[in-house]
Amino acid sequence: MVARLTTLLDLTSAQQSSATSIFTTEETALATIRTSMHTARTALQTDIKSGNAADIATEAAAIGTLTSQEVQAQGTADAAFYAILTSDQQSKYETLGPRGPGGPGGFGGPGPHGLGTH
Repeated sequence: MVARLTTLLDLTSAQQSSATSIFTTEETALATIRTSMHTARTALQTDIKSGNAADIATEAAAIGTLTSQEVQAQGTADAAFYAILTSDQQSKYETLGPRGPGGPGGFGGPGPHGLGTH
């Protein structure tokens, strides 16, 4: 991802280093969230099959919390990355659209399922 952003935005070496750190921190947080999300979704499926309404509510709340943490991690990374850009780079970045399968830029992308690795 940093290589692509470097090409698209003409990042300096210092910006590349900062971006690598920012997106590595994000990816580490998202990996933990993904593991917890998988566990919660698996538990939810078990609860659905057993008709355990109380635990369905518990797992739904956990999934909601994890989704919030995912959005926070992505938003924090986007804000940190945006802050290291010059105003010209920020303008270019804003035209890239949301992060995801189609491109790396923009704010509030669709989540890790479209990101791959940085």
